[in-house]
Amino acid sequence: MDAILETNLPNLEPSLRGKVRDIYDLGDKLLIVATDRISAFDWVEPVGIPDKGKVLTQMSVFWFDRMKDVVKNHLISVDLKDFPEEFQQSPEQFEGRSMLVKKCEMFPVEFVIRGYLAGSGWKEYREHGTVCGIPLPDGLVEASELDEPIYTPATKATDGHDINISPDEAAKILGDDWNAAAANASMQVYSQGREYAASKGIILCDTKFEFGIIDGELVLADEILTPDSSRFWPADQYVPGKNPPSFDKQFVRDWLETTDWDKNSPPPPLPDEIIMKTREKYIEAYKLITGDTEFH
Repeated sequence: MDAILETNLPNLEPSLRGKVRDIYDLGDKLLIVATDRISAFDWVEPVGIPDKGKVLTQMSVFWFDRMKDVVKNHLISVDLKDFPEEFQQSPEQFEGRSMLVKKCEMFPVEFVIRGYLAGSGWKEYREHGTVCGIPLPDGLVEASELDEPIYTPATKATDGHDINISPDEAAKILGDDWNAAAANASMQVYSQGREYAASKGIILCDTKFEFGIIDGELVLADEILTPDSSRFWPADQYVPGKNPPSFDKQFVRDWLETTDWDKNSPPPPLPDEIIMKTREKYIEAYKLITGDTEFH
């Protein structure tokens, strides 16, 4: 079982290779390919997780369809026959993991919604009693459920790290109207996603969205409610005060923490056992949420 670490065409190079995605610029459209690359601690692993890109793409498609009445999205097609011919000639690279999308004028802000206290939010709360400058009640513990979900935006620095900012700072970057519109859409998608996930025995802890503008209208872009952009926790293992197991790259992070890797140089390759466990966790999340039991 091979992982696809990058895609290549004879006469067309990706305009961008991100940590996970290869993006091909097709003029007024983009073709976004989710590879099987996996990153941890801001480094891309030298080995991938087979089928991870297919899980991310197909889960995004599921949610884009489910949320289309809440906010417009950029998706055109995931059907290989709708792609330019050169992509159709390499189905082993592109089928099941690629989205043909409309090109957006993207916002330089990520729209993070938190319903529980975890990750960088938990770290800030311990130090200052706030998350992105938003005061929270005293006495919360790790993984505490918040009284109401909060909007905690972030920007990306040139080195790729997410930097938490306040909603007021996001409004200065985007303008009050666009910030409010995207934050409101984010909250609606999170709330509906959280309710649906709960019906499947999953807690949607937090998530991040990316938005852009097409013809003056707000559009949801990139991925949506995947294990790469969200923390999903199994509800039956949730205990406030502890960091619950999650449906994502937790096995990767945990294994790396057992090595002597300094996190300032390329990481060591993952052992086969960790690769397979991580693959199983991504597929489990996909099956639980979408109900599609055919994915192998």
